[in-house]
Amino acid sequence: MSYYDDRVEEVAVKLSQFKIIPVLAIEKVEDGLKMCELLDRCGLKVAEITFRTAAAGEIIRQASKKFPELVIGAGTVLNVCDLHLAINAGASFAVAPGFNPTIVRDAIKSKFPFFPGVSCPTHIEQAYELGVKVMKFFPAKASGGVKMLKAIIPPYRHLGIKLIPTGGITSDNIKNYLELPEVIAAGGTWLGTSADIRAGEWDKIEQLVRDAVTLLA
Repeated sequence: MSYYDDRVEEVAVKLSQFKIIPVLAIEKVEDGLKMCELLDRCGLKVAEITFRTAAAGEIIRQASKKFPELVIGAGTVLNVCDLHLAINAGASFAVAPGFNPTIVRDAIKSKFPFFPGVSCPTHIEQAYELGVKVMKFFPAKASGGVKMLKAIIPPYRHLGIKLIPTGGITSDNIKNYLELPEVIAAGGTWLGTSADIRAGEWDKIEQLVRDAVTLLA
């Protein structure tokens, strides 16, 4: 096993322990740090900070130093520049909505855990051909959800692939995804929506996080 594979396995094990990855689009650095502090305090020590806002890189940079036990990933990584922004900011991993072989090759060269998005057998085979074994299944619900995963996983089970479904995941259906052995974690946007964070609904957000931790305990 290569050093790259070891790093991917290390991150995958951590994500499987937390089971859910809060997917966050945060506009202000101070809000990002407050959200990370909340996650850390509640015991859900993982977050995906998406590159949908200009503050994302700085949130990752500061939160990685302030909360070293938090597993912080970069989301919506759409090009090599985004990938290196994530790496330089101190992210533990990065994910993308789609499969871009250029980013995958650069991530492997950089020995950085990157999980591209897949939604069909063709994507899975293309990603695996390049050495990817952990993939984001996106958009999960729109692509057929659990039923689709049950259909496409069997031909690849012997390859040891792992999946992180994201998109349409809620507290009502997340357990259905996590029952599949190949699903190590699921990404959810309901734990800290952009609207709630902008409105300062921190008590509401904290309760949602604590409910999720209890649900998945």
